[in-house]
Amino acid sequence: MSPAQQQGIRTAAQVFPFRANRYVMDQLIDWDAVPDDPIFRLTFPLPEMLSSREVSRLAGLLAAGDKAALQREVNDIRRSLNPHPAGQLTHNQAMLGGKALPGLQHKYDQTVLFFPSQAQTCHAYCTFCFRWAQFAGMPDLKIASKEVDHLTAYLEAHPEVSDVLITGGDPMFMGAEALARCIEPLLEPELVHVRNIRIGTKSVAYWPMRYFADADADQVLRLFERVSASGRQLALMAHFDHPRELEAPAAREALRRIRDTGAVVRVQAPLLHHINDDARLWARLWREAVGQGAVPYYMFVARDTGAQEYFKVTLHRAWRIYREAVSMVSGLARTVRGPSMSAHPGKVRLQGLAKLGGRKVFVLDYLQARQAELVGKPFFARFDPEAIWFDELEPASPDDEPFFPDLDDSLTQAAG
Repeated sequence: MSPAQQQGIRTAAQVFPFRANRYVMDQLIDWDAVPDDPIFRLTFPLPEMLSSREVSRLAGLLAAGDKAALQREVNDIRRSLNPHPAGQLTHNQAMLGGKALPGLQHKYDQTVLFFPSQAQTCHAYCTFCFRWAQFAGMPDLKIASKEVDHLTAYLEAHPEVSDVLITGGDPMFMGAEALARCIEPLLEPELVHVRNIRIGTKSVAYWPMRYFADADADQVLRLFERVSASGRQLALMAHFDHPRELEAPAAREALRRIRDTGAVVRVQAPLLHHINDDARLWARLWREAVGQGAVPYYMFVARDTGAQEYFKVTLHRAWRIYREAVSMVSGLARTVRGPSMSAHPGKVRLQGLAKLGGRKVFVLDYLQARQAELVGKPFFARFDPEAIWFDELEPASPDDEPFFPDLDDSLTQAAG
């Protein structure tokens, strides 16, 4: 990289957390293709991810050596980038006995999210990450809990919950004993209604040695086996943003060992400009996943946070990429759902285009919703060729207005 490129990365990294390990650097990035290499762009913050005004201001403060002013500017920029989209802090908070439980979120009836404090980092950071605020060193933006007892008490009070998603950061960054302290209490008889334990992780792509070379790798796999033996399903929600990550020999070995424990691996990723906005890449990714016994699960739309402007793909183009990619694979790979937006009211899927009364419209539905009665019902939005997110869409008719709920005032937090 040239000195100018290095300085640009240093400038952008003031805002976006940066971390990359030797596996990503040595095995996944094609340094002959930098700066255009997709894995490089996936892990290295670039000045193009900020506005020219922000880059200029940050560069000036870096040159001046004014650390206090630089930190104020960085914090202002971070807060302007919607650090907690989809109501994570305002509408998802789990409550028990009238008290908020830090590090727990309950957005949908069936699923509770748990953010163990030891999992609030990753083996490497993705530049698009919608949870970048977890790593930004701003305590008021962080979601984390040290209290597994809070999780189990909440679950005992909510028998409607069938799924617990352990997330971060990356829970697979934790040691085997710390991970067991999160998982084993979920296997107790009083939580028999918890049937599925999910782990959101990028480790299979960014540090596959976690499952066959780390000192406690076998201990982790024995934990996975105990979950399977209990009658629960353990699902690794594995993020693979580019087929190169899944095709690596180390990732294949990790997947083989994980699947041998009885766990299922589900593959998901956002659709990102500069990284994977090519139907052929998605088809290649899904074919490879199926070939290794993993289940294609979600194609997401890049969330409305962080460097969204850099990674954006219009909804119209996202649907075209999804449709073309699905047409290239067999039925085993068509388990994948998308393009899906994890928006404030729920997971909104763009099903396609249609004409109503001579007007072109988007056809959508909710795969999940805060208001459960909305799930599975098709609705329509006016066609907007430039729209990149749900909030930019408008109902096609008065009949569609209930699918665009105003959640700021109408929703209450989950109560115990």
